[in-house]
Amino acid sequence: MAIHPTAIIDNGARLGENVTIGPYAVVEADVEIGEGTAVGAHAVLKTGLRLGKNVTVNEAAVLGGLPQDLKFSGARSYAVVEDGATIREFATIHRSAQEDGVTRIGRNCFIMSYGHVAHDCDIGEDVIIASSTTLGGHIRVGPKAFISGGVVIHQFTRVGELAMVGGGSKVNLDVPPFVTVDGVPARVIGLNTVGLRRAGVAAEEIKTLKGAYRALFREKRSLEQALSELDGLEGELAAKMATFFKSMLR
Repeated sequence: MAIHPTAIIDNGARLGENVTIGPYAVVEADVEIGEGTAVGAHAVLKTGLRLGKNVTVNEAAVLGGLPQDLKFSGARSYAVVEDGATIREFATIHRSAQEDGVTRIGRNCFIMSYGHVAHDCDIGEDVIIASSTTLGGHIRVGPKAFISGGVVIHQFTRVGELAMVGGGSKVNLDVPPFVTVDGVPARVIGLNTVGLRRAGVAAEEIKTLKGAYRALFREKRSLEQALSELDGLEGELAAKMATFFKSMLR
């Protein structure tokens, strides 16, 4: 364990083995830091934060801060950053506004500098959130999504698995899985074929997704008609896309 002598660590914090904490970092009470995690200089880890194993927290990040919610009344709540995640400089993550609630950053996520994740968000594994992007409260982001820099996402919005959000976009509607959105306001502009290939999705599966995309976005059909066609397509990812849209009909 390597803890700089200028770091301030509350006696109520719990540190795993081989943790590194840099100069002038602050670790408050009721913070857990997992084995092998590294905390940079001037980072602030607030009460209720749970860091997994081998997490990297860069300089001046503030994690577990109080939610920016006018209804928040001091409830005991948490922010969780799971194993292998990287949080870069000046990023901020707020804990939940709900009693015993959790703001979650999934395994191997990468939140770049000045990124902000608000209270009660749930970010899936392997998500990339680029610099200066802001997520409002209660947002759900699916695994392996890529959110570019300078994006603003409205609270209670969903971003689907392996979706891509273009830089500078304003997102105020749900982003379906496997697509690319862009613009102010953001709108679907195509299938995220580059991201799908990089994720190792088979060519046949991508071909099936293209059929689903045409039915949903390119042909003049009602949502019910498009979903009926999707039900006839084979493939796990087409089924996931259908499930996402069916949830909008409830």
